[in-house]
Amino acid sequence: MVSRMPRVLVVEDDPRIRAFLIEILTEHGFAVHNSGDGFGALREITRMSFDAVVLDLGLPDLDGADALRMIRGLSPVPVVVATARDDEAEIIRLLNAGADDYLVKPFSGGQLVARLSAVLRRTAGSHTPEPGGGPWSAAPADLMRPVSVGRLTVDPGARTAVLEGRELRFTRREFDLLAFLAHHAGQVVSKRRLLSEVWREPYVDDQTVDVHLSALRRKLGESAAAPRYLRTVRGRRHQAGGAPLRRSLAGVALAVTSMVALSFLIPLAVLVMSLAREQSITAAEQPAAAMAPPS
Repeated sequence: MVSRMPRVLVVEDDPRIRAFLIEILTEHGFAVHNSGDGFGALREITRMSFDAVVLDLGLPDLDGADALRMIRGLSPVPVVVATARDDEAEIIRLLNAGADDYLVKPFSGGQLVARLSAVLRRTAGSHTPEPGGGPWSAAPADLMRPVSVGRLTVDPGARTAVLEGRELRFTRREFDLLAFLAHHAGQVVSKRRLLSEVWREPYVDDQTVDVHLSALRRKLGESAAAPRYLRTVRGRRHQAGGAPLRRSLAGVALAVTSMVALSFLIPLAVLVMSLAREQSITAAEQPAAAMAPPS
């Protein structure tokens, strides 16, 4: 039996690095959520269970070390720190503070995937993604037949895509997405449906779809401003259908309640830690001030 996709939260403020991490981890079978700041990450952790967190230290609202301590107060989820800081004392301090592993930028996608897989094996049994396959390996027969859209022909059985006589190269997830959209040409397909039927994980962040659609457009020789095959329908997601995305009132109420509670509790915790840090700095500076010559 194949277990569900490991759910990973990526906390990274740089949009380009965040998109790279989402693409790499998604391609290797992880269900990826993301946040660009510390408070957003803490809100995600309070509302959802994750198998691992990839945490950058240079966040705009919280120092990564403080974010790590707060995560540890909320959840035992494994945390892999990914940062440009390479000071040995800092690495030791963060590992002692609860980090499960540490990666210094720049690092390869393969190294991150290997470290995450090792952490998951150590902490919660093996959740290493199954290689190959994908949702199309068990698709109904009518979805495995070749389909042509304009000058593009997609064959899910042979896993080939030919555009104007030229075979295109796609990653496994990109091909799955293209094949699904090709078989639903002319329909509007919501992101939620794509995540549920292509990723088989309804709780992955929407940006995961955006990253893969952007990659498909590049390889198809088009752009969002000048689409040939992939068209975004505002308010109803991607043309390729599904109804507009909706959340239940209960779900919205629960999310708002959690955010309001965190908006009071987290800043209070940050203030307490900040005051403690200032007191320790003041105490450390007193002997130096006493030795300084008079002005």
